[in-house]
Formats: sequence, structure tokens, C-alpha cells
Amino acid sequence: MFAKMTISKHYRNFLQQLQTIFSLNEATVITDWVFESLAGIQRFEVIKNPELLLSPLVEKQLDKALAALLQHTPVQYVLGEAWFYRMKLTVNEHVLIPRPETEELVQLVLDQAKINNTTISILDIGTGSGCIAIAIKKNMLAAGVTAIDVSMDALKIARQNASAQRTDIDFLAVDFLDENQWDHLAKFDCIVSNPPYIPLNEKDKLDINVTAFEPHQALFVPDNLPLLFYEKIAVFGKTHLNPNGTIFMETHEDFAKETAALFARYYKTVLIKKDLFGKERMVTASFA
Repeated sequence: MFAKMTISKHYRNFLQQLQTIFSLNEATVITDWVFESLAGIQRFEVIKNPELLLSPLVEKQLDKALAALLQHTPVQYVLGEAWFYRMKLTVNEHVLIPRPETEELVQLVLDQAKINNTTISILDIGTGSGCIAIAIKKNMLAAGVTAIDVSMDALKIARQNASAQRTDIDFLAVDFLDENQWDHLAKFDCIVSNPPYIPLNEKDKLDINVTAFEPHQALFVPDNLPLLFYEKIAVFGKTHLNPNGTIFMETHEDFAKETAALFARYYKTVLIKKDLFGKERMVTASFA
């Protein structure tokens, strides 16, 4: 498709084709990202050297990327990378693509830790790509961080990311819904989680690039058990959260109040936090 085309024509063709399924702004962002990642070329270089010719290998890679994008494959999976908290992480179909709102959860943990100014132990439940655990560890070098997931494929990616970011994290294969496996876990000062929380009946409301490609195990819960993981976390914390510790959770915006009410049965202080868009997306709980 791109044979003998200049970089300027490559770029324009790529952008035009993406606009058949994306807005101009989205298509531009994706095109810039793909060209920088695969060709090592930024947009200003396309403008500066419009007649530049690409190698056959790069042309083939761009062709392949465009075809996948036009099938609604998320650009992060196409490139095998995603940005989170100023880190470039490896991702594939076995892990969720890290979201910007989850960065707010990380910031909440870090802000609280700065207030307490102590070395703490942290557990990340359902670590996926490892994004939460790694971001926290990179910004709290003295913290002891443990991260668990039921998926061995996800843990493989998380370990790769932790190694690339030079962070020492203890990754464990744990089916958190199986309470018999909790005995292998210690007590922690901080428990953090972005668990599955989308009821299956909301699947049709999501974009195809989410439902067709991202791991359903990390996204969905049964319609009749929307708080399934939060109920487990609440019970787990009763025996595995240190007296002065705190639980931090990302939640479904429609279930934040229900989640808070659930934790209020067991914990003295339960707070709902809003994200930058004013949505109730986080809940914290503590005994104190």
C-alpha cells in the first residue's frame, strides 16, 4: 500500500484512513504515536523532511499496524506499549490497558504516604500489568510492595515491567476470590486495588476496542454481584490490614456509594473520592 510513498504521503494516508473510525483529534494522536514508535519519526520531522523515504521493513510494520487499528485493535496492543504515570509499560491482550483515572488512585496513595511519612508495606490486588504497584514503588523506594493476580500471563507482563522500571516487587499468583489462599499473605499498611467492577449487562455500552480485545476477567463481574471483589476486599482487610492502615480502591462511578456503605460495616472511616471530572471513582477505608 505504501510502496515508494514519501513519509509525508505515508503520514497523510495513515491519518485519513484512521478518520474513517476515529475523530480527527483521536486519529492524529494515534498516527503520531504509531509513527514515533515504529518509524522513530515525530510529526515535526514529517513536516521538515516530507520527501523522506522509509525502509521496506518500516513500511511493512506501518501497514500491519494500520490494518489492526482499522479492526478496532487498541493502539496500545498494536504497539505493545502504554503510558502510565510517566512510565512506558509493556501491555498485551492478557492485561488491561492502564487508564488515566487509575493514575489518580496512585496519587491518592502517594499523597497519604507523604502525610504519614513512614515506610509502609503495600499490597496491590489484581495487579494486571503491574502499573499501580510499579508506580507506587518508583515513587516510594523504601516501601515493601507485594502484587497479586490470578492470571499467570498477566504476572509475566507485570514482572517484565517491574524489571524494566528497575523496581523490586514481590509478585504472587493468587486467586483472591478463594479465601483459602489468603493465609499465604501477610498484613499490610496499605491495600490498593482496581478490581473488576463492570456488570456484564453494561458490556454493550462499552467501545468495541474494549470488549473485543481487553481481558474480560479483569473487567466484568456478574450482574447480580457487582460488588463481588469489594466484599472480598472488605473481609480480607479485617485480618490483613494493620491497625493504622488504609484501603484504597477504584470503583464504578455508579456503585461508589454502595461500596462505601459496604465498607462502613467494618471500618470506622470510609471516604468517597471524586476524580478530576467530578465522578465518584475512589473509596478509601480505615479502622482509625
